[in-house]
Amino acid sequence: MCVALPGLAISTEGGQLTGRGLEGFYRAGRRLLSRCQIRVGGREPLAVQARMVAADRARFVGTLRSAPHGSPDPDVLVERLRCADGTERITLHSAASRTLRLPVEVALGTDLADLGAIASGHPGPELPAGVHDTGLRWACAAGSASVTAEPPPADALASAGLLRWQLELPPGGSVRLELRVRLEGTAPLRTAGRAATSPLAPARAVADDARVSALLRTSIEDLQALLVRSPTHPTAVHLAAGTPWRCGLAPAEALAAARMTLPLGTGLAAGTLRTLAGTQLTGSGPRSGLIPGPRRDAGPHLPPSCTGVEATLLFPVLLAEAHRWGLPERETQELLPAAERCLTWLRNTAGDGVYLPDVGPDSPLRCETQAHAHRAALLGADLLDACGRPGADGLRQWAAALRKAFQEDFRIDDGGGGGGGRPAAARGPDGRLVPQLGSWTVHLLDTGLLGGGQLAPGLLDKGSVEQLARLLGGPGMDSGWGLRGLAADEPGHNPFGHRAGAVRVHETALAVTGLAAAGHEREAASLLRGVLGAAEAFGYRLPEMYAGQQRTEGGAPLPHPAACRPAATAAAAGVLLITTLAGIRPDAPAGTVTLRPMPGAPLGEIVLTGLRVAGAPFAVRVGRLGTAMVEEAADRLRLGA
Repeated sequence: MCVALPGLAISTEGGQLTGRGLEGFYRAGRRLLSRCQIRVGGREPLAVQARMVAADRARFVGTLRSAPHGSPDPDVLVERLRCADGTERITLHSAASRTLRLPVEVALGTDLADLGAIASGHPGPELPAGVHDTGLRWACAAGSASVTAEPPPADALASAGLLRWQLELPPGGSVRLELRVRLEGTAPLRTAGRAATSPLAPARAVADDARVSALLRTSIEDLQALLVRSPTHPTAVHLAAGTPWRCGLAPAEALAAARMTLPLGTGLAAGTLRTLAGTQLTGSGPRSGLIPGPRRDAGPHLPPSCTGVEATLLFPVLLAEAHRWGLPERETQELLPAAERCLTWLRNTAGDGVYLPDVGPDSPLRCETQAHAHRAALLGADLLDACGRPGADGLRQWAAALRKAFQEDFRIDDGGGGGGGRPAAARGPDGRLVPQLGSWTVHLLDTGLLGGGQLAPGLLDKGSVEQLARLLGGPGMDSGWGLRGLAADEPGHNPFGHRAGAVRVHETALAVTGLAAAGHEREAASLLRGVLGAAEAFGYRLPEMYAGQQRTEGGAPLPHPAACRPAATAAAAGVLLITTLAGIRPDAPAGTVTLRPMPGAPLGEIVLTGLRVAGAPFAVRVGRLGTAMVEEAADRLRLGA
């Protein structure tokens, strides 16, 4: 899958586009070309290799024998470089000792179908072609597309959808053809990720464990491929949720991914916040200040949740943390009114109560939502103070009341020891607890960054954090490949369940960072190694989720058929996992950066370069004993205590 949104190319390992399934070149969710089959001398090349060259390019190699009845050794190599921007370069290399004169034909076709129709099994018939320029053209009510070729073909047969060449290959020589797929009426594809103004710094890692470098490199490439320009702010970019199914804006996922990529700079955070501020509801009603978002499945024990609530609570958190990472004061002030509206919505929706209810009547009080709300209140208060705005004291008072009530009302004492209790998933409208254990609990460990490199207090007391750490690190939750969405011994567990047992990379990364920050390095390191093993199995392009089956010797994680890959939150989680090893906690307004590396250096020595803190390059080295040292930083930054 080659991605450079809004461009996309989906292929099988054989390299030939046959028109079956999802195969084809796409732009903005429409399939421009579904068939692209090459024949040399009347025969298809034998596929011998397919691999990703970069996030937006794949290389396919096939071989042929120019004389079918001669030696079994191939003497023609057919190389195809397929790019998400709609270009394909076909190169024929000769290893023959004589000049080869080969007829080459490329069969083309398309249905110009929408991706949603293709996914549901109703793509529509292939359209008739017409000769156009140096290639072919197709049209329907939805639009038109064309393929042009360089050099021009000797023949273009519209009725058969064929382009033909007579090529001459000298001994040891090569000939190249280039096809360009275009959606008519649009300019050539200019992807945000390839622009010189890309908001993501090209960070690199050198480590004892070679997988660290590969994961960081691939994660950043995938993030670049998923960047999309805002329709309302042409200079702002945000991340699409993932391909092929979710190429549009998903507010909660976009904010979460931008937050995890803050070590690569604050530009993506600013673009995401600016884009979502334009979608925020205004007026005087109860929804004023809410950032709309779709509903999301919450597993077998809870009704679907509103991602708009999560997005609204993430907005001030991202702005507050981006400010600590070095978001310029001018941009912070520009985005502050939208963050204040989010915080006003929070206080108005909670009303006189201590909990934030879900949207809709008779909805449960989710522990995940309370964690988001508590973090938003504390980081929002920190942001208001930093910007000289009122309202911080009220937010802190409400957060304190929520913390006290939560520790009493959401605690399940199940004999785990340690003086704590584990948190319930939710409280029903009748006050009864939903006791199931799942990955939503990791949000209780994600408290957020305050000034001076300090983390905000969480909703759990020390004993409950210890009990939760034991559970997250136990065999019920830790699959060996990452954290299950629902514990294996819970009713309704399904290793492929979207939120009922599958491993979600984003939540596993939050568990690693939260457990490490709380001092539970053993559990954090186990989950980290599990995801790193899964990343290796997936060629370091992590899907948003995969099956939560138990890891076995010599096994591999099972892909989820509905998972996006690449996915914004999974690629951003790769960045978070690697940078967590160094524990970078900046406070750019105060001119400090604090390092809290994972003790024991679970992956050995690591050097991170090309990060960005306070708008300047930042590099850090973590030694094999777990000690960290800044190697490059802005002149005005000093090391915090």
